Amino acid sequence: MLPDFDPPGDATPHAASPPRPTLEQVYDAHGAMVWRTLRALGVEDARIDDAVQDVFLVVHRRLDTFEGHAAIATWLYAIARKVASQYRRRERRIPVDHVRGAPESQVDVVARREAARLVLEILEELDEEKREVFALIELEQLTGPVVAELLGIPLNTVYSRLRLARQRFDAALARRMPEGT
Repeated sequence: MLPDFDPPGDATPHAASPPRPTLEQVYDAHGAMVWRTLRALGVEDARIDDAVQDVFLVVHRRLDTFEGHAAIATWLYAIARKVASQYRRRERRIPVDHVRGAPESQVDVVARREAARLVLEILEELDEEKREVFALIELEQLTGPVVAELLGIPLNTVYSRLRLARQRFDAALARRMPEGT
């Protein structure tokens, strides 16, 4: 067996590839983002936990093939996007009964939940393309260039969809607000 050596003239060191994260590490670092993404993409509240589990089942099966050409969050978003699409198709066929939890005693918690419900309700009125861009930029705080890369669309298209989504969001919010507020 020949010893390992660098050929003459090859002064660039060979970088060792970083260790692949474990499923637990991926879940700990990105589980909340996956949950928010699925909800923003229209998965019903009663099915969110199942959808998150489905995303991480895919991650479990494919983690050894993740090569790191894109950020892991980008890869997870692509998986979550497909899972959300499958759930939305199923939900159109199978209605879901919404079950509300026990009433909260803290006013600020109730107000936050109502605000979140309102945002999600308005997001559901947007078409899928605008909802994705709006959710990624406004809720996940990603930049336009990152969203363009993630969705595989031109940057100007991202900004156009965001502008239209903001206009429609503002109009929908104005329709729901009482006069004088």
